Amino acid sequence: MASSHRYRTPAWSGLFPRIIDAVGSPGSPRSPRSPDHGIVRGHCHDGPVPAEVSVPGLDPQQSAAVLAPRGPLCILAGAGTGKTRTVTHRIAHLVERGHVAAGQVLAVTFTARAAGEMRTRLRGLGLAGTAAQVQARTFHAAALRQLGYFWPQVVGDVSWELLDRKFALVGQAANRTGLPTGADGVRDLAGEIEWAKASLIAPEDYPAAAHRHARDIPADAAKIAAAYALYEQLKTRGDVLLLDFDDLLLHTAAALEDHPAVAQEFRDRYRCFVVDEYQDVTPLQQRVLDAWLGDRDDLTVVGDANQTIYSFTGATPRYLLDFSRRFPDATVVRLERDYRSTPQVVALANRVIGMAHGRIAGTRLQLVGQRAPGPEPRFAEHDDESAEAAAVATAVQKLVADGTAPAEIAVLYRINAQSEAYEQALTEAGVPYLVRGGEAFFSRPEVRQAVRALQQAASRDDLPEQARGAGLPALVRATLAPLGLTAEEPTGAQARERWASLSSLVRLTEELAEHDGELAPAGLLRELTTRAEARHPPVVQGVTLSSLHAAKGLEWDAVFLVGLVDGTLPISHALGDGDGATDRAAVEEERRLLYVGVTRAREQLSLSWALARNPGGRRGRRRSRFLVGLVPDDSPASRIAPAGTSRRRPRCRVCGKPLLGTPASVLGRCESCPADLDSELLAALKAWRLTTARELDVPAFVVFTDNTLIAIAEQRPADDRGLVAIPGIGAKKLERFGAGVLAVVRKSTRAGSETPGEK
Repeated sequence: MASSHRYRTPAWSGLFPRIIDAVGSPGSPRSPRSPDHGIVRGHCHDGPVPAEVSVPGLDPQQSAAVLAPRGPLCILAGAGTGKTRTVTHRIAHLVERGHVAAGQVLAVTFTARAAGEMRTRLRGLGLAGTAAQVQARTFHAAALRQLGYFWPQVVGDVSWELLDRKFALVGQAANRTGLPTGADGVRDLAGEIEWAKASLIAPEDYPAAAHRHARDIPADAAKIAAAYALYEQLKTRGDVLLLDFDDLLLHTAAALEDHPAVAQEFRDRYRCFVVDEYQDVTPLQQRVLDAWLGDRDDLTVVGDANQTIYSFTGATPRYLLDFSRRFPDATVVRLERDYRSTPQVVALANRVIGMAHGRIAGTRLQLVGQRAPGPEPRFAEHDDESAEAAAVATAVQKLVADGTAPAEIAVLYRINAQSEAYEQALTEAGVPYLVRGGEAFFSRPEVRQAVRALQQAASRDDLPEQARGAGLPALVRATLAPLGLTAEEPTGAQARERWASLSSLVRLTEELAEHDGELAPAGLLRELTTRAEARHPPVVQGVTLSSLHAAKGLEWDAVFLVGLVDGTLPISHALGDGDGATDRAAVEEERRLLYVGVTRAREQLSLSWALARNPGGRRGRRRSRFLVGLVPDDSPASRIAPAGTSRRRPRCRVCGKPLLGTPASVLGRCESCPADLDSELLAALKAWRLTTARELDVPAFVVFTDNTLIAIAEQRPADDRGLVAIPGIGAKKLERFGAGVLAVVRKSTRAGSETPGEK
């Protein structure tokens, strides 16, 4: 066996290695089926369906899916193409034709909301509502129900309880293995354990698997593996097993695989299976599906590989992509008529995904808008994030005034920490809102913790006089540094979210201090309290603020896609030098995330980005690489920026290619290009920075970041003009640190030019 990981009960000894020993299995013998309408298997159906075999109210492709013969069916369904309607009619057709009884159909989805929607549609067709009718559940809900029924037959007297909150146990495992036990660290560790189990990876196999999949792990892989193993041990308490949600699937699969009587009873009960969002299936979920099916093939799957955005959880589109290989005689139908969005939105969506690369891109669907024409998508470039948020709030106000319900408007962003600026702007505009996929900014644990730390700092009686006005942001940075505000963006999803939230507090402080030169810590705290209390309560008619991931499966009349800059979308940790397959795969998933965002809009779509983080800051950001070729020539966002600034993308001083991403812009070259780095000068600059930071009692990165020092050591500026040419060094930095850093450069230059005889 590949693994020795075992549950500590005799009846289940060896369960885990059996389940993870293989991921999926090759195609098995097919059961016979009756012919139906002569639709040829193994081919996509794009052409018209004869009127005599079409379904009233459905288009030709939807009809082809509904009327396909009993057996394996793959529906490639683009966004807004009516997949739920198609699937429910498919089930109704199979029941009506006598291929299966309603109670023998199990439809599985990935969210309780989607399952509820499917049950509502089935109820409208008279196929749901009782135990003897079609069951629509999530994978985990179905497994929980089945395991509760079969457990006594396969385990006996051993009791089990559902562990719906694993935080405490994961925290214990982290503590015993020397891993961070803070909330972020424990959540990141739990996420890695969930990914491993969903991917059918045992603890001892985790380090190699994490390396193979290029996981952005929060700690040493060997320690994570040890904590993972210990977590599994901690779930056994005497004669009671604690099962987490992944265990429900593991045990359900084992019950069917290892106990023929259980499998026979289950397969007598369920004979036909439907799986929605099949591109998001994990290896563990596929294992359960295989166990449900046995040697049968009455399976309908629905998905769109170009909406694969959950790879970080273990989801993989390969089962969807390989469906026809596993079932060579499967019917494949493509749904491409988009009934959700206007042709203008659909055209942009097609262009976004049309630039994709890789195997998934080969399955792209060419959507065709079916609605009446609407306005063209709008593109907007702003000087800074505050200006971008204010412009969005103004546009939302106008939409509401013109009759659009607030609940039909959404602002979508890449990470939850971006919501703060939009919460503030909408509050100031008097527009109610809801935050989806994350807590409101001031309700987040890390923000509450930060505010408490600032309160403690403000209560000190030994604060320097400089800790007000322009000096206040330095105090805030120093106070938040122990909470996770590092100079560089950290690894680990939770740590990055925390870092982004803390960085937002610093930016807010900088903005407030700029408008109030005497702002003291107590005044900052009053302002934070006022902003937190002024938030509109989450009412039904509020504008939706949501991350792109949380917006999957939803739609609105008007959508604002914001913060579209390199480093945010695509996210910074997905960006590499472009030579590694793993980096390309990560960037492509980010592209699909933008595609999902675009396809959420029914009528009006706005895409925007900001050139600077803070008002007055250097406008060194670059709009997302995904927007290249999308912004129309006649859009204001494609023209020369105001105030005499250049819109021309800076180029690498080594290879001449356009620079992408903040680090490259600061360095003035591609990160992969060779550089003439003066290592002695860099060491001298770091020593000067350390001394300066200690004198000011601020973290070193407040003076200059490492990338800025590297750029100085490479370019060796001789005067103020050369210094400010380096991104990240503006007027304020020049005034505070220019003389000092130039003195270090000149001293190093003189020392390097001296000959041994002259010394």
